[in-house]
Amino acid sequence: MPEYVPAGGCDLTKLILASASPRRLELLAQIGIVPTAVVPADIDETPLRDESPRRLALRLAEQKARAIAGDHAGCFILAADTVVACGQRELGKAADADEAGKFLKLLAGRRHRVYGGICVIAPGGTVRTRVVETRVIFRRLDEGDLARYIASDEWRGKAGAYGIQGLAATFIRDIAGSYSNVVGLSLYDADAMLRGLGFWPKET
Repeated sequence: MPEYVPAGGCDLTKLILASASPRRLELLAQIGIVPTAVVPADIDETPLRDESPRRLALRLAEQKARAIAGDHAGCFILAADTVVACGQRELGKAADADEAGKFLKLLAGRRHRVYGGICVIAPGGTVRTRVVETRVIFRRLDEGDLARYIASDEWRGKAGAYGIQGLAATFIRDIAGSYSNVVGLSLYDADAMLRGLGFWPKET
């Protein structure tokens, strides 16, 4: 787990991850990037009136990055947000098992989209943003599928009430686009954005 460091103790080689998601940490480690610090951004994630899921993912990622950038001058800032949408309906993190079941029933047998908003702020203040879209098709789910998944608790804390990297992998009939985007961060895009702004992970 990266060390939590005080604001201002950074240099041009350091990366701050503006997210408390353990999945994003694991994904970054997969490509050899270990953030110097994890500084979750405390922002209001309530969708705006008539805001599309795509715009929501982008706005939240940028707000998270900007919320901590001022306290970490001289660092690269990486923030991300994941929005699961069925049509124009945004499916956030289920509040309880009942809501998780409703989300899964809505997704069953249908195609939905996962939008991953990414924002990188360079030490000089340059801001880059991107939205990655992945299309996912669920197979039909019966009551047994739903009961087993709800009982597993894997739905907790996950947009759309499922994690593609766990038991819900058996629900996926087809996927078009970035797999890691559905997990929590498109590695291709995050790496390209960081490198494009001059970041290079230190050798360990």
